[in-house]
Amino acid sequence: MRRKVLIASDHAGFELKKYLVAHFNSTIEFIDLGTNSKDSVDYPDFADALALQISEGATSFGVLICGSGVGICIRANRHLKVRAVQVWNAEIARLCRE
Repeated sequence: MRRKVLIASDHAGFELKKYLVAHFNSTIEFIDLGTNSKDSVDYPDFADALALQISEGATSFGVLICGSGVGICIRANRHLKVRAVQVWNAEIARLCRE
């Protein structure tokens, strides 16, 4: 059974999001919350959509992608039961989960 993971990005992260969904499609069931193009959007809309679902218990994992990774994490962390961090490799991801 594939793990369910929410994923969302702003326009700056759209291409990376597409790549991740395609690359890990056989092992992860991504629930894509947008954006769906490179057209300019506001990252808080997508951070809120993903964080709200995690806060409500839809799943416990999500991936947020924006230009720097900072703003989208700050916005997601405003939601209860959400801890968003900026990660750049597997070791940092593991340490953040601890």
